[in-house]
Amino acid sequence: MTELQRLLLAYDQHRADARPCALATVVEVLGSAYRRPGARMLVTDDGQLTGAISGGCLEGDARQRARQAIFRGQPALVTYDTRDEDDPRHGLGPGCQGVVRILLEPLDYAAPNNPMELLRSFAQHPEPAVLATVFETDSATGLRAGVGQRLLLTANGDVRGLPALATPLAEAAHAALAGCTSQVLDIETDAGPVRALLELLTPPLRVIIYGAGNDAQPLVRLAASLGWHITVVDGRPNLATAARFPEAAEVRVVPVAAIAQERPGDAYAVLLSHNYAYDLAALTLHIPSPTPYIGLLGPHAKATRLLAELNLNEHETEELRATRLHSPIGLDLGSETPEEIALAIVAEIQAKRHQRNGRPLRERADAVHAPVLALHDSF
Repeated sequence: MTELQRLLLAYDQHRADARPCALATVVEVLGSAYRRPGARMLVTDDGQLTGAISGGCLEGDARQRARQAIFRGQPALVTYDTRDEDDPRHGLGPGCQGVVRILLEPLDYAAPNNPMELLRSFAQHPEPAVLATVFETDSATGLRAGVGQRLLLTANGDVRGLPALATPLAEAAHAALAGCTSQVLDIETDAGPVRALLELLTPPLRVIIYGAGNDAQPLVRLAASLGWHITVVDGRPNLATAARFPEAAEVRVVPVAAIAQERPGDAYAVLLSHNYAYDLAALTLHIPSPTPYIGLLGPHAKATRLLAELNLNEHETEELRATRLHSPIGLDLGSETPEEIALAIVAEIQAKRHQRNGRPLRERADAVHAPVLALHDSF
């Protein structure tokens, strides 16, 4: 289950119980911080928390301020400077050495475009989208009520929310969606300047696992715990069952002769069947597809033999090995047990997804997180 899914479940329960709650959103980070812009936390009027906006250092103070926002019925923008050793609000001391700005908003369950409903719209149609959130306005223009207004732009061009400032925010959101990047920027509107987070929303990673043996079970459990959309495919109906893989989004029985009719799209592929013919059929299917990652269980010799049967030329083989085919599968973690092998596979997929090399962070010279681009200074 993804973090967003957990937040929506909690939100629905609070609404059913008629329990007032607020949404805390990290909207801007300068320097280092545990969570990046877009991290969210629900806070009820009695202090119940769902989600996280930090490693635990900001939640206590943010909880109290969110409850105040619920009582007052007004959003509030809070700035935490974790570089300040004398700031008593979070007890962090030097901590992460960054500035974190958090938007606290009481939620109106009756509003069809409140932030959680906009996020639900994205979750129900998981295609890339941009959520634009206004978190600061020029007080001289009397636009304080604009704080918390939002716009959701989907991949097919649909726009929801924020009618008053839709045009300038939509234009900026289109640029963020085209650039596949989140941004914090100042936007000039007819009603005055606003500062907004343009958050790129991406659907859960889709992974197809070919093979429903016992070693696939810990892999599915671990991958699903990250919120990935997992499909298990196998030709053996006694193994490919939902009862054996309750965490998978889909479990399908597909005989080896029918694999060629599958439509994998850009899903990541893990070949774990322990059956040479089944692996060959899956590999044949995925090589011409836009699959960015093909992980093959087994030694180098197995991969060499499989590639030889595909009649690829030398250049095609070298390019495939260099870019998409990962065999033996997984990072070198010294894995032996199925659980350890699952960890190595998931770690390699995570690194591939974010174009990282899987090396220790202590060897990284630049920042751990890619910065969210901030254009212009806050007014």
